[in-house]
Amino acid sequence: MAQHQDSYGLELSTQSDTAAAAYRDGMRLYFTAQPGAEAAFKTAIAADPDFALAHLSLSREHHVHGNGKAARDTLTAANACPAPETSREQQHLAIMTTIISGRGDDAFTAAKAHLADYPRDALITSTCIGVFSLIGFSGRPGREAENLAMSSLLAPHYGDDPWFLSNHAFAQMEAGQLNQAETSIEASLKGNPKDANAAHHRAHLYYEMGETKAGYAFLTEWLSTYDRHGIMHCHNSWHAALGAMALGDVDEMWRIVDQDVDPANGHGPPLNVMTDLASILFRAQQVGIEVSETRWARVSDYANQWFPKPRLGFADVHSALVHAFAGRGEALNNIISDANGPVADLVATIGEAFKAMAAQDWAAAEAYLLPALPDHARLGGSRAQRDLIEHAMSGVLMKQGKAEQAQLLLAARRPVLTSA
Repeated sequence: MAQHQDSYGLELSTQSDTAAAAYRDGMRLYFTAQPGAEAAFKTAIAADPDFALAHLSLSREHHVHGNGKAARDTLTAANACPAPETSREQQHLAIMTTIISGRGDDAFTAAKAHLADYPRDALITSTCIGVFSLIGFSGRPGREAENLAMSSLLAPHYGDDPWFLSNHAFAQMEAGQLNQAETSIEASLKGNPKDANAAHHRAHLYYEMGETKAGYAFLTEWLSTYDRHGIMHCHNSWHAALGAMALGDVDEMWRIVDQDVDPANGHGPPLNVMTDLASILFRAQQVGIEVSETRWARVSDYANQWFPKPRLGFADVHSALVHAFAGRGEALNNIISDANGPVADLVATIGEAFKAMAAQDWAAAEAYLLPALPDHARLGGSRAQRDLIEHAMSGVLMKQGKAEQAQLLLAARRPVLTSA
């Protein structure tokens, strides 16, 4: 029988002390977005080649980094291992196999049932809650409330665990519970100040509360000791660049973008790299900062490389944006015409809006953006990331001399942007 446990008290089917310890270390690094998880999982596999969950977690590590081939290869290895001893691990393996194989819709029902029996199965929990999760990318209306409901249901099982508190804080703030989120995220950072995801969620809360200077100061200091190869370095740097822009330091904004976000120098998963670059170029251009054709073309090329066909609404909307402003009509039209999945309607509509904006047809852009406003949370991603849609709408209104309407829009929907 299994004798080792993971960090949340669940049994592990390995008899190797080394494998179990390396697995726990790998999961700790994975959950806190620190470098070294891949090496730890490989150590676990070397110590026990039949340890299925070690292979599986290595596959997930490759998966979140956007390394599809390595993820598939290690997933095959995980499923070639002898069946784990416990039903919990067997279900865990089956659910994660479905997710990594790209069948998230099939996985969610099984994951919810699994968490009812094993609420402290943290990797399964992590796939269900969050803005990039099975709920986040479900395309369902009201997914922010759904995310908070699930996080709240699980919260009693995790107590004061810093990792879970960080994620719960994010669910709270995305649903508008800013005071509750502040309590949760401060407790999380007190428990583990080095957690890159917790630092990220704290940056989001500063943004949502309109505390630009405090957020920029916090994140700048925090990033000074974070390994550049950490998976969250790119995206946390995007937050810092937004702060620099909001504070009027355009030179610093471009320095951060070029050094820490652009794939030529920075490190991050392709989804973060592409969407972060697209977003900050658009926001910069919206406030009158010159964005060169070369910059738009580079991000368009990157989007074509990593997201050549519509498959994930959040990525597709950002790809449509960069193709539109890079003048890549064919790539943009392909996204509009081939949009698929649960948010195909939003992708096509917003793609048309960006196409109209690039053509300076402001009235058409307004007409396309209007139906996207009520529930663009269906796209996935955070409120801060989706603010580009509010920025776009306010921008096209201003272009038509509708300044009062633009102010009313932001005051009603995103008042934080009026003070940013």
